[in-house]
Amino acid sequence: MYESATKIYPREISGRFDKLSSLATIVLLGLFYSIPWLNWDERQAVLFDLPARKFHLLGLTLWPQDFPYLAMLLMIAAFALFFFTALAGRLFCGFACPQTVWTEVFIWMEQWTEGKRSQRMKLDKAPWSWNKLRRKGSKQILWITFSMWTGFTFVGYFTPIRELGADLIALNIGGWTLFWGLFYGFATYGNAGYMREQVCKYMCPYARFQSAMFDKDTLIISYDEERGEPRGGRKRSVDPREAGLGDCIDCQLCVQVCPTGIDIREGLQYECIACAACIDACDSIMDKMDYPRGLVRYTTENTLKTKQTRVLRPRMLVYATLLLILIIGLMTSMATRTPIILDVIRDRNTLYREIPNNMIENIYTLKIINQDERTRSFILSVEGVDGIVLDGVGETVDVDGSSVASLPVRARASRDDAYGINTIYFTVTAIDAEGVSVTEDSRFIGPTP
Repeated sequence: MYESATKIYPREISGRFDKLSSLATIVLLGLFYSIPWLNWDERQAVLFDLPARKFHLLGLTLWPQDFPYLAMLLMIAAFALFFFTALAGRLFCGFACPQTVWTEVFIWMEQWTEGKRSQRMKLDKAPWSWNKLRRKGSKQILWITFSMWTGFTFVGYFTPIRELGADLIALNIGGWTLFWGLFYGFATYGNAGYMREQVCKYMCPYARFQSAMFDKDTLIISYDEERGEPRGGRKRSVDPREAGLGDCIDCQLCVQVCPTGIDIREGLQYECIACAACIDACDSIMDKMDYPRGLVRYTTENTLKTKQTRVLRPRMLVYATLLLILIIGLMTSMATRTPIILDVIRDRNTLYREIPNNMIENIYTLKIINQDERTRSFILSVEGVDGIVLDGVGETVDVDGSSVASLPVRARASRDDAYGINTIYFTVTAIDAEGVSVTEDSRFIGPTP
């Protein structure tokens, strides 16, 4: 009932999809490991500064108040996933998923230290010896070193990586920093080194709900059963039609190269991550047998049955339209984003205070967030009640770049003009930037008439 999973030894294969996968791995990991070391205006270009609650993305600094941008970005990612899944199945899983990318690197290191598929299988079955210890030990050293560097880089997105490196050399690492570095490194080591296809088959939810995004016109990796059956071995000189055979020679190479250990000839299975290794394997055999390529290929269910391909369909148009709207909306919103944020907090301890000269006073705390990188000077104003004025602040307020200024202010108005509850508007206007202004409303409470 609880049979242990059989270890899979994916065979090496070379082909167009293998080259594409290797290129994607190099590019994606290159970006992951290099981005934290890039600088922008004398600071780290990409830094998620959680203690300061600021996210730096190149020249853009995002604050907690900018959460709608994150929500839109997540929606774009979701619709992009829907779009590409409806178009070409698990394309993301096969070429861009972090699990796939890191597993590919760990397999490279395993091949370099332990040899090709047959050599690895033989080594695992052999008794312990100096050769086995040397090869296994070398692999573990590479895996652990790479995993720890991965954990260090991950933490470098949340802590300035140069300072983190200096602290690491000085053995002055904080508890949480050490925990997350080791945690992410251990997760990389376990997932990419040992669990591998088990993560895709049993832990990843995407494999379970992908069918909801597939239809009969989705491009998937398929075996052309009509052309390939009946399968069977034969010499290259034998005409398969005269022998009553299909083009499949039943060499099992498509099974041997599969990282999840499935047989694509049995039809679409949820374990298939669309890495296309079986396509490269089958094409190499077809070339050797002098048969046409494409026995295993990217195609659709309708194409296999009716020989008709329909890429543009309502589902694709809806996903593409929504994706385009979200991208345009996000870019427009960020391009017109006001670099200041104003929060108005009214003092709730006292409704109002009566002061001399028949005046009513309410107390507020204004939080001015300067999202720009340089210091700005602002003018404060208030309106909404006749004759209302601000007290407690100077003519201008200077706020440092990427910082928050908290100002206690008093708003005063004549008693005769401030009966009941009134809506007032605080405005912050930048002196040194035309058109940079923000207004927030609040309540001004006076005595009952």
